[in-house]
Amino acid sequence: MARVKVVQDGMALDLVIWRELGRQDQLLLEQTLTRNPGIASAGTILPVGTIVDLPEPPAARARLRETVKLWS
Repeated sequence: MARVKVVQDGMALDLVIWRELGRQDQLLLEQTLTRNPGIASAGTILPVGTIVDLPEPPAARARLRETVKLWS
């Protein structure tokens, strides 16, 4: 779990998640809202100084690619 302090004006929760975790999806947003009760009442743009507890990002899944042979 990462704990982040908002230090810039104009930061939305989605943007905080994106900058800290390198990705943003609905699951991460829901987990962040669950970990930070009452943060939604701060509004769309978070005030400077707001502390946000972020969840651990899920492990990236390995993507397998099928090998294609052009010549035998």
